[in-house]
Amino acid sequence: MMVACLPCSLDLNRARGGVVVRGEQAASTEGHRMARLDRSLIAGVPAFANLGAEALDDILSRAQIMRLLKGEAVFRQGEPAERFFLLLHGRLRVTRINAEGAQILVRFIAPNDMFGVAMAIGAATYPGTATAAVESLALSWPNAAWAELIAAYPSLAVKAMQSLGARLQDTQDRVLDLATQNVEQRIAGAVLKLARQAGRKTGEGVLIDFPLSRQDLAEMTGATLHTVSRTLSAWQTKGLVDCGRQKVVVRDEQGLSAIAAGGR
Repeated sequence: MMVACLPCSLDLNRARGGVVVRGEQAASTEGHRMARLDRSLIAGVPAFANLGAEALDDILSRAQIMRLLKGEAVFRQGEPAERFFLLLHGRLRVTRINAEGAQILVRFIAPNDMFGVAMAIGAATYPGTATAAVESLALSWPNAAWAELIAAYPSLAVKAMQSLGARLQDTQDRVLDLATQNVEQRIAGAVLKLARQAGRKTGEGVLIDFPLSRQDLAEMTGATLHTVSRTLSAWQTKGLVDCGRQKVVVRDEQGLSAIAAGGR
């Protein structure tokens, strides 16, 4: 796992739009001086909602900050689960390799999402691979801190269980879609979901605000790359979407919703 610890606040300031450093703390084990993190980094994170300033400072005092380059893996499937994480900025893609050796895109991780919390489900290894889809910033904690943190702040455990429950529901929904929907419906549903989660309005429509390839959509929907490419091309001709290299803009959300619901 190749990650870089940030010795200054430059990238943090750019990512969060404000001052996040309050002096310096002792040198890290790698010999770099680490910035002491400001509680504003996690004050708005749902997992830490309703916690006071001292609690946020305590949580951050146990964390390390990570700068991830595009394409860099935070962890890989099957590696020992030694740390858990919170994404501050950017976007990660989580993939799994099935028994036949095929790669499946499980989900995208958005800012403020906790991930890699394998010990919460009793897993000794990471069940998937988390890779930066764009340059990203994350916080990480050693697994040993988890028991201490949830003992001190029980709401953390509740929030973690709620998050895991939401992911389980999402997985069940995808299994149901595979069993009951045709491929065009599944692709339309996936594009709409990503547009609602990470959409940014532009003059062209709603841009999915991170690189999204046709292969990504194929892995998400159980389709072939050829089918996804053919479907997106047909939709572009109809004015439903605008597609470029790893770029998808939704131009007609109502039209895509009709396809996802089984209409044309």
